[in-house]
Amino acid sequence: MRLFNFLILLLLLGNALSTAGQKKEELKMNEMWGDQVAKLTAQTAGQGQLFRDGNYAMFIHWGLYSNLGNEWKGKTYYGIGEWIMNKNMANIPVEEYKATAKYFNPVNFDAKAIAQLARDAGMKYIIITSKHHDGFAMYGSKVNKFNIVDATPFARDPMKELAQACKEVGIGFGFYYSHNQDWTEPGGNGGPKTNSSGETFTFEDYFKNKCLPQVEEITTSYGQIELVWFDTPGNMPKEYAQQLVDLVHKNQPHAYVSGRVGHNLGDYATLGDMEVPVQNEEGLWESVDVTNDSWGYAAYDQNWKSPKEILTRMISTVARGGTYMLNVGPKPDGTIPEQAAQSLRSAGEWIRRYPQVVYGTEASPWKHLLPWGDATAKGNKLFLSVYQWPANGHLYLPGLKNEILAARLLGSSKSRTIAFKRTGSWTDLTLPAQSPEKFIPVIELTLKGNPEVDTTQGIDPSMETTIPADFAKVEGCTKNSRKWMEKFGEWKHIVQINKWTENSKASWEVEVMNSGTYLVELTWSGNGRLVWSVETDEGIKIKNQQNSSTIYTTLPIGWLNFSKPGKHTLSVTLKEGDFEKANLTAVKISPVEF
Repeated sequence: MRLFNFLILLLLLGNALSTAGQKKEELKMNEMWGDQVAKLTAQTAGQGQLFRDGNYAMFIHWGLYSNLGNEWKGKTYYGIGEWIMNKNMANIPVEEYKATAKYFNPVNFDAKAIAQLARDAGMKYIIITSKHHDGFAMYGSKVNKFNIVDATPFARDPMKELAQACKEVGIGFGFYYSHNQDWTEPGGNGGPKTNSSGETFTFEDYFKNKCLPQVEEITTSYGQIELVWFDTPGNMPKEYAQQLVDLVHKNQPHAYVSGRVGHNLGDYATLGDMEVPVQNEEGLWESVDVTNDSWGYAAYDQNWKSPKEILTRMISTVARGGTYMLNVGPKPDGTIPEQAAQSLRSAGEWIRRYPQVVYGTEASPWKHLLPWGDATAKGNKLFLSVYQWPANGHLYLPGLKNEILAARLLGSSKSRTIAFKRTGSWTDLTLPAQSPEKFIPVIELTLKGNPEVDTTQGIDPSMETTIPADFAKVEGCTKNSRKWMEKFGEWKHIVQINKWTENSKASWEVEVMNSGTYLVELTWSGNGRLVWSVETDEGIKIKNQQNSSTIYTTLPIGWLNFSKPGKHTLSVTLKEGDFEKANLTAVKISPVEF
């Protein structure tokens, strides 16, 4: 009996141990599953985080075209360097262009130096061309031999080196890929229709044999990437674009896909090349810009952006609610032009002093540029970036509704409290006579509550106020966007009011702080002499004739008086001239001091 009881006890103990072991194993499995769920949640939450919060990135256009530098057979071609082989530039035959690969040997390429430059510049990730429209892959592609490893004496994969360097310095990494255009691959858009053997190829052949497999390569061979930047979708059918989006999201759940994949399938929108908008844009979007005039290296192009110009364009992009990606084009030897690097480093030093202006910030509550600069916000704080230091020592804010708890001028050593007062709906900040910053001084306002602002255009009492056509209400005329190229590929963007008649009118609501006399100028293009009239809601009217030009020119109309402060309506009409060709883009108003 005792033996039986002992055996029963052993059996119960074994079951208990087994159950405990099972529970322990289940707990372990649950913990592992919980970790996986947490990981997946973190990935979803972190998707595009550097895009959303970093707000500043480096774009790199580097390829076979960089070795040519916009020169071909002794002639210089002016425009964007990465299009050198295109029929609109040098019109280089496919085989001649491909043959230049044997001379491409960027022996001074230093991935760590480029990654460190981006970090020093304050940029949060790098996006680089893995394949541009010329079809040349800047990595070791196994699906197509027209690449830097197999076709050049360099014989290295610089993308592996750069991906690793970005990881080491602590910034993100991603790829540009031209998915629709391929000027050297049979079947690619803009490319030959047949191969050297005379076989005919379709776009589907190109897509299945090169495009899709190469996107598979760049999304599986270089670790975690931040995004894939597709470009120029053209008339590419939606089914192909969708396959690319699905592939990127499958292989890189952390990554974004750019809006230029086409068919509204991207995770965010990209504005036109070199475009910084004048009013806030909703949703996720970016501006892409250049450090000079060309994306790819062009030997002639020495028109570099200064550190202050880089900062103003970057801050105003962030203030409009976007992300700013600024391009550099490496030289034939693989190095970044020192002029660009110098401007980037100087701008980066400023960002290190004022990171709160750029990273993780919200758009300006005014929703447009202010006469003296721009603003970004974070919670109950406003950061005023002063591009133009007021000569009279006063900076005026229109329409700020919040009570100001504190105002201070930020600096590299210590901040300085500044005085402020209310004048009607305006806030007057008293500043030192001299700007404390070489580039852009920053004022921090701590508010009672998150910023609330009347977004009406304020007429500054001490400096010129420019009011773009974007904000006009039009009657009997048309307001539309226009873009054009100064040089090939160097885009300019503007909103204009056109299709005028004798009964047309463009109107702006404005807020005037000080009554008095103001000079009114208009910016327009057109044909011959035009007579413009400007009128206020108080019945004050001025009219003048000025000659026009085919390019936008700013010319004076005359002095206008506002008899009282507050809100007014300013209206512009065209009285005489070539109505059909007149294009009005802005009103400029400056105080007249006596």
